[in-house]
Amino acid sequence: MLSESSPLGEFDLIQRFFKTGALAMRSNSDHTITLGIGDDCALLKPISGEEIAITSDMLVEGRHFFSNANPALLGRKALAVNLSDLAAMGARPLGFTLAIALPQPDPIWLEAFSKGLFAMANAFSCPLIGGDTTAGPLTISITAFGSIPTGKAIRRSGAKPGEDIWVSGTTGDARLTLAALRHEIAISEADLRHIEHRMHDPIPRVDLGYRLRNIASAALDVSDGLLGDLQHLLNQSQVSAEIFLERIPKSSILKKQAEDIQNQFAACGGDDYEICFTASVAQRHVIEAISKDLNLPITRIGQTIEMNNSQATVRLFKTDGSLIGDTEAATYLKSFDHFAS
Repeated sequence: MLSESSPLGEFDLIQRFFKTGALAMRSNSDHTITLGIGDDCALLKPISGEEIAITSDMLVEGRHFFSNANPALLGRKALAVNLSDLAAMGARPLGFTLAIALPQPDPIWLEAFSKGLFAMANAFSCPLIGGDTTAGPLTISITAFGSIPTGKAIRRSGAKPGEDIWVSGTTGDARLTLAALRHEIAISEADLRHIEHRMHDPIPRVDLGYRLRNIASAALDVSDGLLGDLQHLLNQSQVSAEIFLERIPKSSILKKQAEDIQNQFAACGGDDYEICFTASVAQRHVIEAISKDLNLPITRIGQTIEMNNSQATVRLFKTDGSLIGDTEAATYLKSFDHFAS
């Protein structure tokens, strides 16, 4: 994957590709970061009345991205997936650390990667404040920090029976892109160009997260498949759910596929980085107004119900109200397993 290059030491690498960009961002940041990149630790000074949110994500070559992945887009995505976690809890990004293992330090690859990384960082005012580098299989690990007013974090555990279940944007296009790139499904070049950013360059819904602080009862970001991830929220909240499968929002490109492919990719495809959340029925008009303000579709796909046993369940329905059988439903309730072959 990496091209041939002249020798580049660890500290030269950090200075050239990461520290310079981090210091440039620091000049535009607020006073929450009292000490950034360059020391043994970064120092954050929490704002009075706020809590610090912390999340970590790892991307591994061959598991999360192809060996020939565009390094600029990879830099953007590496931070975006962490910002998506912060968004799901309603947090304002503060900063992030980067730990990266490289087979060899290729200046051309690093230049593109760092430009993509800092483009995403600048877009969401989230400066690099520290990290580490080493030799090894290409692995990118980011820890991001955010700030939330005390008691306002949107947890997975707050849903109650009788609430609406919503999801932002559309789901399934990242999985369709992967299928096209793997030659599992044939789609036109024009259609692929239209949707491939959903896999390579996701947009974290940070603005939506802010707006949901006093509205959503529970939320999480959709990374491993919508319905599989939803089950984590249901288990944390001790509720079950009824979902109308055809209500799950799909793009016009995905809708060109056979119905079973549409439903499978939208329900459990993964890599969507949308926000799935629950809210009181009384909040419907507010949520619809937020959707309009942000120019972002937010779709009501079902409702929470009482849990009748110790395990949360998801009952799937067709548009006509008929229940989807257990065997078929099981194909939609899977989620991505990082340890599966």
